[in-house]
Amino acid sequence: MEPEKEKSGAPLPEVDPIVHAPARLGVLALLAVVDSADFTFLQKQTGLTNGNLSTHLTKLESAGYVKIEKKFVSRVPRTLVMLTKDGMKALTDYRRQMEEIIRGLPK
Repeated sequence: MEPEKEKSGAPLPEVDPIVHAPARLGVLALLAVVDSADFTFLQKQTGLTNGNLSTHLTKLESAGYVKIEKKFVSRVPRTLVMLTKDGMKALTDYRRQMEEIIRGLPK
């Protein structure tokens, strides 16, 4: 049996590894539909542990995709997370890349 000849076509698009991680993709998708979300809300919605969510938020913040604000509300610490313009662009670019990959699949 001969190996299948290489098919010509466009190479797969580069996918942002920061966005591609399922936990971070979930966080970005949640933040895309709200102005901001607190840590507890994100934890409940994603099902991630405190440490896991904190690690993913740190990676997203380092990439410039989210902004994290820590403040006190009625003497209780509160962490708010907001999607940045770069984060929204990364999310929409990721969506476009996934659509491009899916369009290339056989029907």
